[in-house]
Amino acid sequence: MKQTYFIAGTDTGVGKTWVSCALLAAAADKGKRVLGLKPIAAGADVKYDGAYENEDAVALKKISNVAVSMRELNPFCVPEPLSPHIAAERAKVNLSVESVIEKMSTALNIQADLCLVEGAGGWRVPINHHETMADLAKALDLPIILVVGMRLGCLNHAMLSAESIERDGLKLHGWIANEIDPDMSAVEENIATLNRQLHAPLIARIPNSQKVDGAAPHKNIDISKLFV
Repeated sequence: MKQTYFIAGTDTGVGKTWVSCALLAAAADKGKRVLGLKPIAAGADVKYDGAYENEDAVALKKISNVAVSMRELNPFCVPEPLSPHIAAERAKVNLSVESVIEKMSTALNIQADLCLVEGAGGWRVPINHHETMADLAKALDLPIILVVGMRLGCLNHAMLSAESIERDGLKLHGWIANEIDPDMSAVEENIATLNRQLHAPLIARIPNSQKVDGAAPHKNIDISKLFV
């Protein structure tokens, strides 16, 4: 059975793509067909034939082991690294939930065991003057995996994000502790607090890249929590 999740973040820069790639790699190691999608990306360089490519989308395409074009994987890519609604306006791109869903339809029907749809920014980041990333998640009606960037302030961001997800009527399937700050104090206590406060299980803990010591960060991820 195909499992599809929406990957949300507590903020910009919490490592949604790093985590998505780790989850996909862990599943691929177990023989699963995996696909990562990035419907909206802001921040890109011109790569070929006047088309833009976002580094997060490129990373997801590289880790995916089913055939997908960059246009299917990342239908909306605008050059400036700004909030999507501002970046789209400046690029004169009509960005809306309806247009994203329309352009994602083919990719969402690609056969894969695990498909991750990665959002942009945090839960309430605007994509136009009337809609947010939350509206896209609601339209897709997918269970949510929340990436929590473990750093000072993460408790507030994580609890508010989880509360918003639940108030929007979506299921918070689980959360990921992504250790983005190698100098964070009281990491264990913060994770324990979130385990008590969030109404969803901890799916995985991703070590800071500086602490991985050359080992792939996906090796100890239990993918059974994704296939339930």
